[in-house]
Amino acid sequence: MIMILKTVFLYFFITIAYRIMGKKEIGELNIIDFIVTILMAEIAAISIEKDSISIMRSIIPIIVLVTIQVILSYLSLKFSKFRDLLDGKPSVIIKKGKIVFSEMLKLKYTLDDLLSQLREKGVKSIEEVDYAILENNGQLSIFQNENDYPFPIIMDGIIDYKILKEIGKNKKWLDKLLKENKIDVKNVFYAFYRSNKTYIIKKSDLI
Repeated sequence: MIMILKTVFLYFFITIAYRIMGKKEIGELNIIDFIVTILMAEIAAISIEKDSISIMRSIIPIIVLVTIQVILSYLSLKFSKFRDLLDGKPSVIIKKGKIVFSEMLKLKYTLDDLLSQLREKGVKSIEEVDYAILENNGQLSIFQNENDYPFPIIMDGIIDYKILKEIGKNKKWLDKLLKENKIDVKNVFYAFYRSNKTYIIKKSDLI
């Protein structure tokens, strides 16, 4: 009976914990989220299996883990460099129809992995793909038309000069664009370039 009560309580307690952390699907978990998930599961399992262990021995560590995760999520949202440190950055695996093997080696991402994920997306061959991005959650985003690929030129007020160079632009061009739109770069939440057009989302426009 004690085991049943512990199981029911921990089920609802962990459900509430995930609501607080704001997670929806397993596919959305990054490495830190995954570690927290494993630890919470282990803590709950130990408490359920051993009647002699007080349920508080599970509740307190879970509260600590949730608190740490909420703080890290907040810091990731506020500081892009901290977010990159925790989550990493999406990697371009195919660029303009060519495989970027240097990036694949860095990620230990094999050709079999790439072909398998392309087949899952209904893509028959690499030649059909202009850009393929390996996201932080391991999913592969595919763009079969170069004009559909959004080049992120500003994120959280930080300019990506590498992307600017790739699209054949420079800081002078970007400064002129921002000046024409009367936007300070520090107020830019996200700006991307697609189909010869620049799209800007301002921090002040966010709800």
